[in-house]
Amino acid sequence: MDRSATGAAAREVRGEVRTNGSSPARAFLQPIAAPSILGLFGFAASTFMVAANLAGWYGGASTPEYLFPFAFAFGGIAQFLAGMWAYKARDAVATGIHGTWGAFWLGYGILYWLVAKGTLSASAASVPLGYWFIGLTAITLMGALAIGGENKGLATVLNTLWLGSGCLAVGLLTATTFWVVIAGYLLILSAIAAWYTAGAMMLIGAGRPLLPLGLSQKAREKAEFSAGLGEPGVQRGQ
Repeated sequence: MDRSATGAAAREVRGEVRTNGSSPARAFLQPIAAPSILGLFGFAASTFMVAANLAGWYGGASTPEYLFPFAFAFGGIAQFLAGMWAYKARDAVATGIHGTWGAFWLGYGILYWLVAKGTLSASAASVPLGYWFIGLTAITLMGALAIGGENKGLATVLNTLWLGSGCLAVGLLTATTFWVVIAGYLLILSAIAAWYTAGAMMLIGAGRPLLPLGLSQKAREKAEFSAGLGEPGVQRGQ
């Protein structure tokens, strides 16, 4: 038997087949930490700061100067990046929610930068901002329907979020302070739920599952089934 053919067969078994003298093809696995840890923490801090202002806990003429950099960086950049990493982790819900809300926070930061500079009036921006929240309400509602009861921690985040966004849309469009304040309190609850959920996920990632996430039996089975399926060390839906 031809020695060259024998060598080629051996290299093929080892997965080292070269094409036209090129280097052997190699596969690199890149397991990543759960992107929602960053996304939810970024969302929690930004939402709490803005929602506390909506609820009337604080506020003044200089408030936009403090809101825009925090919302843009922590809520916008951090959460949007979490959405892109969630895409890589094959998590459909996290991709949609973090990507959408991250993009919103970027726009919100730019808007309040213009308000802080005096280019725009905060009161004049109320009605257009109300329409922003109509879209956010619809998208977040779909996320809540998608997650269902599989993850009670995340479901609490999304359900209080779409309700708060809807109330805020009504309050901004009708210039009704009552609905704005109600929205503020609902969004504070969403921020607290996001902080808890992200904290529970971080503890699980650190090997110390001290806080329950409220995963359904179906969700637990799905996680066990998908972990490492064909890709050692990689888990779908993080």
